[in-house]
Amino acid sequence: MKTKWWIAGLSIALLLAIISPIASAFPDGLEKVAEDHGFIDIAATSPFSVVPDYTFPGVESEAIATILAGILGTLVLFGLGFGLASMLKSKNEA
Repeated sequence: MKTKWWIAGLSIALLLAIISPIASAFPDGLEKVAEDHGFIDIAATSPFSVVPDYTFPGVESEAIATILAGILGTLVLFGLGFGLASMLKSKNEA
């Protein structure tokens, strides 16, 4: 029964990644405040960027690139979380 919970959670997360192009094009709250108060230009950039600005190299369609970036991010984070949970479970059982 426990297996069904993470399958359902992953399925929902992937579905949200697929429909992400219909999300609002307006900036999020933190970005909006930074723009309104004029300090958006001094914001630090990320030291690395796997999929910058939700674009996917070689994909011309912005919507498809956003979907692919969302799916990639979802699977990477799920894999990290699942791996960490498995390691912690193994440690607790030992």
